[in-house]
Amino acid sequence: MFIIGVTGSLKTGKSTVSALFAELGVKVLDADKIVHRLLNNNKECSHKIIREFGDDIGVKGKIERRKLAEIVFKDVKKLRRLEKIIHPFVRKEIIERIKFYQKQQRVKAVVLDVPLLFESKLKKEVDYTVVVKATQKEQIKRAGKQRQISQADALRRIRQQMPLKEKVRRADFVIDNSGTKTKLKKQVVDIWQKMLQMEKK
Repeated sequence: MFIIGVTGSLKTGKSTVSALFAELGVKVLDADKIVHRLLNNNKECSHKIIREFGDDIGVKGKIERRKLAEIVFKDVKKLRRLEKIIHPFVRKEIIERIKFYQKQQRVKAVVLDVPLLFESKLKKEVDYTVVVKATQKEQIKRAGKQRQISQADALRRIRQQMPLKEKVRRADFVIDNSGTKTKLKKQVVDIWQKMLQMEKK
């Protein structure tokens, strides 16, 4: 079994690419979904966050994600403090899921859909890195349409991450998500076939 790390930047299409890998039979571990579960269900994690950022962001021990986002995306230092709390919990769950899949002989590969793949320790767990790119103009447009994020907020979030050009430079494979869904799917299938050939060597 091999591990594929899928990353990119705000609204470049990481989740769409991961879903296309899933159609090929690849198991997907989505870091964002794990974070959402942690904020809702992991008392240790949520209590640490509330202690760090105040009672206003918590309701009955559960985190109000929108309130938390308003705090951390306006202050990169606070964002890094949040990441320092959350990342160990996310990494622990992902490692446990990888070990579970490793015991299943029919699982050929697992995708880790991780926005901060290169910035986190999870990079050490992957065999291949895939960066999904799009133009900044398209990122901002999608952020506004899909998540009602203003242009200013979208730009702020993009700039808080490692530059997309640097991620592209570090990637084993790059997917251009500026075209149609058909073109995107073809790129995913081509990369999957290349990985399978590389695993046979």
